[in-house]
Amino acid sequence: MSSRPVVSGLPALVSAALLGTMAMMAFVSVIGPVVRVLGLAEWHAGLSVTAAGVLWMLSARRWGALSDRIGRKRVLLIALAAYAVIYVALAVFVDVALTSPPAIWLSVLVLVGTRALVGLFYAAVPPTAAAIIADQAAPGQRGSVMAKLGTANALGMVLGPAAAGWIAYQNLSLTLYVAALLPLLSLLMIWWRLPNTPPVAPTHTGPKPTLGLGDARLRLPLLAVFAAMISVTVAQVTVGFFAIDRLQLSPADGARMAGLALTAVGVGLIFAQGLVMKLKDIRPTRWILVGALISGLGFASVALVSVPWQLLASYAIAAFGMGFVFPNFQALAADSVEAHEQGAAAGTVASVQGMGMVVGPMIGTLLYRWSPSAPYLLVGVVLLILAGSAALHRARGAA
Repeated sequence: MSSRPVVSGLPALVSAALLGTMAMMAFVSVIGPVVRVLGLAEWHAGLSVTAAGVLWMLSARRWGALSDRIGRKRVLLIALAAYAVIYVALAVFVDVALTSPPAIWLSVLVLVGTRALVGLFYAAVPPTAAAIIADQAAPGQRGSVMAKLGTANALGMVLGPAAAGWIAYQNLSLTLYVAALLPLLSLLMIWWRLPNTPPVAPTHTGPKPTLGLGDARLRLPLLAVFAAMISVTVAQVTVGFFAIDRLQLSPADGARMAGLALTAVGVGLIFAQGLVMKLKDIRPTRWILVGALISGLGFASVALVSVPWQLLASYAIAAFGMGFVFPNFQALAADSVEAHEQGAAAGTVASVQGMGMVVGPMIGTLLYRWSPSAPYLLVGVVLLILAGSAALHRARGAA
């Protein structure tokens, strides 16, 4: 007999995660050079990512709870349709702006506005996908299934930045046009292959149950997602600038190096999440502890980078550790709540993910202006705190 959990429509979710991540990473790999060509400042790039994080943070719990009420597939279709339309609009603007740069205020307004809307609608995808897995996979098995989604995200991190970096080397705007097709493909895949499922929220009268940010069951997973997203967004938003300034590369070469660094991230994630899928008996808390230590070492070592291969190695090590953290804070949250709370729990985790997206880019870009090494040292400290918290949680559980 096989104990492998079966989740209906998992291939569709995996495909959507792959394509959605490719689209997101394509933008991240070119934002630094685009900002430089348009004459904007580093903090403008941070502001665009932060705006996405604000709306993500404000909407993710609502999306998760909405999927409990009206069904998972319907929420995914609504969100992916809007995401595709917004990405096309962003690609058209960047194409025109690179040929004939508009006023700085207009460039900032459009970049920030479109990225904010991307955050608003894409915030529906991770909690809804996680809730679908939590609906069908048994407690204790969810981590390995979540890792399949994580592996798809990691592969998207390999393919997206690699393709974007090479295309951007020839034409920055073409990168975004190609990337704009990917959310549309995700939408078609979900519509075609994901089965319809009935809402799972219980029918009852009286006040609706709530799952708050302060719920004791979610303390460690929420801390883990917050620390992880600060770390990831700092690394993403600064890598293009770091490649240009520390490694003395041109904007085009900086885009290519950023793409290679994010590709190294994807490789590290794939290897790590492959281990998570195979080693199913290890508890999520231990994965978080080990992953935070490894990732903190990798990110902190960027402060010592002086040549391109060192940057790639540091990012790969950091990502290897993150590959242990990401599927397991989702699994830990799912294992901690009841069946009718899965969408709300996944949405709560995603809202804190958005909070990390708000804090990380702004802190990262502001610290970068002081010293290119400072953001990476901060990330190392944050992940050390997470590792300590996971160790305390394990000790209390064993007591």
